[in-house]
Order: sequence, then C-alpha cells, then structure tokens
Amino acid sequence: MTTNTEPRDTSSVGNAPHKRSAIGTAMRVLTAITGSDLAEKYGLREPINRVAYEATKTGFKTLGAANRAFTQVAGGGKPQRPATSSKGFFNLNPDDEQAMIAETVKDFSTEILRPAAYDADNAATAPEDILKRSAELGITMINVPEELDGAATDRNVVTNALVAEAMAYGDMGLAVPLLAPSGVATTLANFGSDGQQRTYLPDYAGENVPTSAVVIAEPRPLFDAFALQTKATRAPSGYRLNGVKSFVPAAGSSELFIVGAQLDGRPALFIVESDTKGLSVEADPGMGLRAAGMGRLILDDVSVPATALLGEVEGDEAAAAYRDVVRLSRLGWSALAVGTATAMLDYVVPYVNEREAFGEPISNRQAVAFMVANMATEIDGLRLVTLRGASRAEQGLSFAREAALARKLTIDKGLQIGLDGVQLLGGHGFTKEHPVERWYRDLRGAGIGEGVIVL
Repeated sequence: MTTNTEPRDTSSVGNAPHKRSAIGTAMRVLTAITGSDLAEKYGLREPINRVAYEATKTGFKTLGAANRAFTQVAGGGKPQRPATSSKGFFNLNPDDEQAMIAETVKDFSTEILRPAAYDADNAATAPEDILKRSAELGITMINVPEELDGAATDRNVVTNALVAEAMAYGDMGLAVPLLAPSGVATTLANFGSDGQQRTYLPDYAGENVPTSAVVIAEPRPLFDAFALQTKATRAPSGYRLNGVKSFVPAAGSSELFIVGAQLDGRPALFIVESDTKGLSVEADPGMGLRAAGMGRLILDDVSVPATALLGEVEGDEAAAAYRDVVRLSRLGWSALAVGTATAMLDYVVPYVNEREAFGEPISNRQAVAFMVANMATEIDGLRLVTLRGASRAEQGLSFAREAALARKLTIDKGLQIGLDGVQLLGGHGFTKEHPVERWYRDLRGAGIGEGVIVL
C-alpha cells in the first residue's frame, strides 16, 4: 500500500523583475548549505551525539540575563512594512523558489534535527550547536525588511508556513526554538514602530540571531489568549508588567521576549529584554515538545519604557495587532502539525507494508488500510486550510476563519493522526525504539500552543 504525501501548497509569490526578491535571496543562502552530508557541512556530528543533560534535566531557574546589548535607536520615521500582494487566484503549488527553500529546510531537518531528536527529547533541551548554526539557514532574514539589512520586500506568510512544515518534518520539538526568532522578526516587521525596528531587527538579519520568542500562553486551565491574566499598568517611566507566562522555548538562554499582557482591559504586546530587573525564568518541561526547552517567564514588577509597547500605539490598534499575531501563530502551529503528521504517515506506510501477520502484510487488512487512508486525508485537509489562511494573510485579506478552522483541525485531527500512528505500530508504537510516540506527544503540544511560531 502506498500513499501520496507530496505537498500541494498555496500561492506563489510574485516578484517584479527589477526588485531584489526576498525569497530569491533566501534561496541563495539556503542552497549554499545543501549537499550530500549536511552534518559534516555543519560540523554537527559530535554535538548531535553528545547532548548535554545536566542543567535542564533537573530544571533551571535563572534571572534573565541577555548576552548582548540592544542599542536603543530613536524612531520618528515611518516603520518599514513588507508589502502585501494581490494575486487574484488561489494557486495550490509553491513557486520554484518556495519549493527550493522548503526542500532545503526539509533536508536540514531530516539529516540534522531528526538524528538529534531522541537525545534532545530526553535532555529537555536543544543542542547548542544546532541553535547557533540554524541561523545560517536564513529563515529569519527573509522576514526582515531590505531597508534594515534583511531580504523582505513582500510578506512571506506562505513561505514561512512551508518552512515550518518542512522543519517539523524532522522534529517539532527542535523546530520550535529554531523558528521562534523568526516569529519575533515577523512581529516587529509587521507591527513594530520605526524605533523598535531599527533597535532590534538588524540583529535578526545576520547569523548571530538573538534567541527570542513571542510569549502569549499562561499556565492555567482553559487558557484564553484574549483574556490574559498578565497585567500591564502605567508607571511614570512607562509600564509595569506582572504575571506568569508559559510555553517559552529555549527559555533559559533567551535574550528577548515579546510578551502579551492586558492593558486597560485589552490585550497588547510588550518588548522585554531578558536582563530587565524583575524578570526570571524557570524550567517547565511537559509531555511533548521537550526538546524545545520549555520554561516559564515570571514577571514581578518588571518595568519597561513607554517605547516597549509594540508599535508604540494603544487601544484598538494595539489590540488589532495582538489579534493578528495570535491568528498568525495559530496558523504556524498548524503548519508544524502538518509537518509532524506527514512524518508520521511516511513512517507508518512502509511499516504496515513490511510488517506481516498471518502470512501477509498487515496493510492488506481493511482496518489498517482505512486508518492510513484517513490519516492521509486529514493531513491534506489540515494543510490546505493552513495554507489558504497563510495565502490570505499574505494578501492582506481577512484570515480569521481559516485560522480558527486550522486551530480546530490541529486540536482534533492532529491528535488523532498521532494516536493512529502509535496504534498502527501496535506494541512498537508504545516504545521509544520508534519515533512515533514522540511525534504523538508533540502533536498534542501543537494543539495547545499559542504565540512563538508567528508566520
């Protein structure tokens, strides 16, 4: 039994011949790392084989301490915004450049991330060398405007979705901390003020990208991203933040956070550097996404200047930016779920074809064949809804419906695909000998993730 798992994705990005293509630039960066042996190219064989266990296995608690100083730049000019493009049609195929980027990232994720995933999951942290060298992929650069040393001329929401899917195909737990800085760059590019962009975005255009994340989630049952318990109050010097945030990848080494908090009864986003007084981080490993090194961000009377409010705007405009960030993040988590679910499908198909019972492959049994067919069908449905939402967001159209549908499918169908993958392997699916149990746990995490992966 075989199944077609080739992605059929959405809209190509049209670029004028006389303008430098953001995706073309990224493609040239990406093709520089292709080759028959990415691990040797990156010098990562040894780091993959020796993931450190000490600190995160027992948990950590640290005061925030950035290892770089962000030089505040006064704004006043017009922020740089990636342009939206109206294509007038819904194309189910990526263009050549998008396909090249997705293929290269998929090569990286399968040859570098997947071999490291087992140890990283056990250690509840990502290998430091992988985190450092992932910036060479250029994933973050394509979301920084050209005027700030990046490569973005247009919004690249679809491309970001394809990258997230390809990265999660190798391992979702490792993909999350690698993609989180790109979410910060996207948020600053789309909603930051001129001063905020000039202060932070140039660092996201190089190879030494700050470890950072957009932090929305809070550690409480029935969490509602639009009813935050983290509060922002006005102070003479700006704002004071109080609360606890969760689901923070690479929390112990992060240098910058964009934090969601309630201001005057409405949600808003604040830029917080990790060395800010009153901010501390503690480990918070969970059932899934353990390789992401998840932690909690504790905000105890954290004082930030007035310029820390994203976009330096309040009221309806701040709430609208927050809403779009949440929706883009939900599409991002759905794209991750598609990648991991596809990896699950590609793993179980050969297994059920080769595994024999009563003298024949178990794929000959209708119950098995139907289960695999349902997995493939649901993956295609989730992929198309996610990419349709990404396509509409890229064109500046409303994508609220698609983001909600993608979220619902990720919660229901993503988890079911993970469960079916474990079930199809029988007793083997329950052991760590096969990666399906880890993928099942990660898919559960994709259904509750908020923030972090912002397309």
